[in-house]
Amino acid sequence: MPGTTCFIVLLPINPNTPEPRKIQRAVDILQKGGVIGYPTDTVYGLGCDLMNKQAIDRLYQIKGMSRDQNLSFICPDLADIARYAVVENDVYRVLKRFLPGPYCFILTATREVPKIVQMKAKTVGIRVPNNPIAIAVVRALGRPLISTTAARHGEAPLVDPWEIDQEFPGLDLVIDGEGGGTVPTTVVDLSHGDVRIVREGAGPIDGFD
Repeated sequence: MPGTTCFIVLLPINPNTPEPRKIQRAVDILQKGGVIGYPTDTVYGLGCDLMNKQAIDRLYQIKGMSRDQNLSFICPDLADIARYAVVENDVYRVLKRFLPGPYCFILTATREVPKIVQMKAKTVGIRVPNNPIAIAVVRALGRPLISTTAARHGEAPLVDPWEIDQEFPGLDLVIDGEGGGTVPTTVVDLSHGDVRIVREGAGPIDGFD
């Protein structure tokens, strides 16, 4: 845009059949410690490689988050979740029923999870979104992708990739996946042996009765 010095990096990707070479471009950035914006099945997310502490530090800085604000992360499937969280039979049944989908489940963390993203009770928030782009990125990366809403604290999520790029200077890439919602995930805590609805969002809660 005339008169601006910002460098916009938008990457249009087919939302239904993501092009492998474009997914790999995003993965290359993540592997180098980059922070990206990307679509999910609810709102746009900001994220980085779960296993890169410097990248997580950059994410906190770019979003302007305080360190007591929790980060969740995306796994590609149920099998991968068991590596990062304790999944007993009753928990597995719930996850199998509702994932992939617009939910974030709070689970007890395993030792594989970096302490920087663990909550106080050694729990983690894990997602498997029903979104081909997000899942393709995570599969190609081979490690979970951090997931935090593309919004300033207390403000509505941004839906336009260009606006996301402008609002969060320092992002290395924003994937344009055609669409983002304004209703975040439903957050469900399964770490206490029962079902506790922490936040009602895009995912219906009546099925947990």
